[in-house]
Amino acid sequence: MSVTRTLAKFLVSHKGTAVPQAVRHEATRALLNWVGCAIGASQHPTITRTLAALGEFSGPREATILGRRERVDIFQAALLNGASSHTFDFDDTHIQTVIHPSAPVLPAILALAEHQPISGRDFLHAFLLGVEAECRVGASIMPNHYDAGWHITATAGVFGAAAAAGRLLKLNEQQMTWALGIAATHACGVRETFGSMAKPLHPGIAARNGLMAALMAKKNVVGPEQGIDGRRGFARVASTKFDADAMTRGLGKAWAMSDNSYKPYACGVVIHPAIDGCVQLRNEHKLKLADIARIDLKVHPLVIELCSRRDPKSGLEGKFSIFHSSAAAILLGEGGEAAYSDTIVRNPAVVRVRDNTFAVVGKGIKEDQVHITMKLKDGRVLEKLVEHCMGSVDNPMRDADLEAKFRAQCKGILPAARVEKLIGLCWGVGKVKSAAEMARTGRAG
Repeated sequence: MSVTRTLAKFLVSHKGTAVPQAVRHEATRALLNWVGCAIGASQHPTITRTLAALGEFSGPREATILGRRERVDIFQAALLNGASSHTFDFDDTHIQTVIHPSAPVLPAILALAEHQPISGRDFLHAFLLGVEAECRVGASIMPNHYDAGWHITATAGVFGAAAAAGRLLKLNEQQMTWALGIAATHACGVRETFGSMAKPLHPGIAARNGLMAALMAKKNVVGPEQGIDGRRGFARVASTKFDADAMTRGLGKAWAMSDNSYKPYACGVVIHPAIDGCVQLRNEHKLKLADIARIDLKVHPLVIELCSRRDPKSGLEGKFSIFHSSAAAILLGEGGEAAYSDTIVRNPAVVRVRDNTFAVVGKGIKEDQVHITMKLKDGRVLEKLVEHCMGSVDNPMRDADLEAKFRAQCKGILPAARVEKLIGLCWGVGKVKSAAEMARTGRAG
C-alpha cells in the first residue's frame, strides 16, 4: 500500500475517542490562538486589498471573514481568513517542520462549517487530523524542501486542509486518496515572497486549494493514487530527500499537535530568543537605545538564512530582520505588532542600533537559544544567554497568556463581550453544537 493511501486510510478511519485529552486540549489552544491572529490582522492592507481585488467575483456570500463585516463564498473566506491569520506572523509553529499548522487547516474547515452543519466535536477532531497530515508530509521532505526555497506552510498545508475538509465531508478511503492527490498538484508557495504581502497569502491559498480538493474528491473527481509518494509525486518532485516512513510511523500514537508552539512575538520564531534576551537586558538595566554602542548575537543557522535583512524598508520586511527586532525590543520592551509598524522600522534611533547589531552562527546554539553581548557607550559590557525563549516547547505560553494575547489582538475590532464569548467558544468547542457559531461570533458589526 502506498503511503498516500495509508495516510488516507488513517484519516477516514480514526476515531475521535482515541485522541488523548492532552492532545485535544492543545488543539483548543491552537484554535484560540488562530482565531485571535485572524481577527487581529483583519484590517491590515493585505486583507483589504485582496478583498478589493477578489470580492466582486465571490459566489454565494455565506461565509465570514473574521473581524470584518463582509461575507464572501467559502473559497474566498478560506483564502482571506488563512491570509489574515498569517499576516502578523503571530500564528503557531510546529518546531520540527517549521510549519504554521493552524493557518492552512482551520480556515478551510471553518468556511465549510458555514456551508453545512458541523459539530464542534467533529470540527476539533478534523482539525487534529489535518494538522497530523500536513506535519507528516512536511517531516518527510525536510529540510531539503525548505532549503530549496519552498514555503512549507503553503506546500504541506494544502494536504492538511484537504485532509480535514475531507474528513468532515465523510470521504471514503478511495476519495481521500484522490483528495490528497488533487491537493498534491495544488501545492505551491516560495520563500522569495517573505517580507511582502504575497507571503501571508500562502496559507490562505493552501486552505482554499485543500478545500477544493476535498470537495472535488467528494464528487469522485479522480486524482492520482500516489500523489505524494509516487515517482513524480509531490514529495519526490519538491525535495531531494523523501523519508516515506515519516508519513506513517506511529500514526495515531504520536501527535504533531503535542509539539506545537505559540508566539509571544509577531515575527519569525527564530528571532524570538533575541527579542527575549534584549527585553530582559533592557528591563534589568533600564536601558534606552541611546545607551547602546553595539550588539553581538550568536544564533542558530536558520536565523542567518531567514531573518538577516540588514535594511528593512517596511514593517513586513522588519519581521525578517533580527537586527531590527533586537533594536525594537530595546525601544518598546516587547515584540508585538507595534514593533513592526513602518514608523518604528524607520525610527532613526532604531536604525542606528540596528546598523550596529551583528549576528553570527554560534556553535551549539539551538533554535530557541541566543547568546547576546551588548556593549554600552559608558564602557559596560552586558551578556545574556537565553536557554529557552518564551513560547518554545520548553518554555510554553500558558492558557492565560494565550487569552491575554487574544484579547489584545481583538481590542478595537470586536466588542469586549463578544471577545469573551469567542474565548469561551474556542475553549469549549468540543461541546458546541455548530462550529459555525465561532465564525458568526467573530464577525465584526
